[in-house]
Order: sequence, then structure tokens, then C-alpha cells
Amino acid sequence: MPRPIDRDEVRRLVDGGAQLVDVLPANEYESDHLPGAINMPLRRLEEEARSALDRDRPVVLYCSDSA
Repeated sequence: MPRPIDRDEVRRLVDGGAQLVDVLPANEYESDHLPGAINMPLRRLEEEARSALDRDRPVVLYCSDSA
């Protein structure tokens, strides 16, 4: 179930093996993203998630838009 988390929780989850997914468009991901994050633009998330993500590991989705 989706829920907001803070920076410390993101670190704890990623350190524990969670998958970090940046949902911004590819060009924005290329210019700036968190280390280890994969890009899965929000518009394509549903179709790509099933084949790209491990269902047995937690997933952290984020969008870091500085605009």
C-alpha cells in the first residue's frame, strides 16, 4: 500500500534492499537522480513495473521535481 515516507526511511529501505524508482520523464532523470535509482516514468509505470521490478522486494517511488 503506498504511503509517504521521509528521507531516513528511504535510506533504511534502500539499505535493506528496496528498489528505488524515479518516476520523472527520462530527460529529467538523466539530468539528476538518486544513486542506484532506476527510471520508470509515471506514464509507463504500470506497464513496465511488472517486468522490471522484483515483486519480492519493497519499492520506493519518488519524484524530485525542483520546478
